[in-house]
Amino acid sequence: MTPTLDVLFTADRADASSSPDDLAPRYAHPGDAGADLLSSEALVLRAGHRALVGTGVSIALPDGHAAFVVPRSGLAARHGITVVNSPGTVDAGYRGEIKVTLLNTDLESDHRIEVGDKIAQLVVVPVVRARFVPVDELPESSRGTGGFGSTGYAHTTGGTAS
Repeated sequence: MTPTLDVLFTADRADASSSPDDLAPRYAHPGDAGADLLSSEALVLRAGHRALVGTGVSIALPDGHAAFVVPRSGLAARHGITVVNSPGTVDAGYRGEIKVTLLNTDLESDHRIEVGDKIAQLVVVPVVRARFVPVDELPESSRGTGGFGSTGYAHTTGGTAS
């Protein structure tokens, strides 16, 4: 069974008759890693443009945890909508509204977002705080200093591979 963690939240609702639960992040299925974040505003995300979209939700994560805002695979596959700074990091001490920088990668079609639409996911994880220790030399590893593309490519299309 997946462990649970209480995360306190508030929700600013445009409609005072709605409940805070209307905008609460929610898991679609048991075992899901990401809770859906809902838009608190309606807008048109023009083709090839980005917008900062409010969720109306603020959270209080316990110390030792962080939340990451990531794209929804369905929005990305069907409409080309992604999160620009993915993953966006929500630190334990942050108490402001979670906003999502969405990008419409489709260069031809605008995408309409309504209040309550699922726009991203929030993944809450435990974190370890690193203590950075200066040394004169790093220990050896099998990878060494190999960086971008250092493991080669399965197929090449005119570029060079290692």
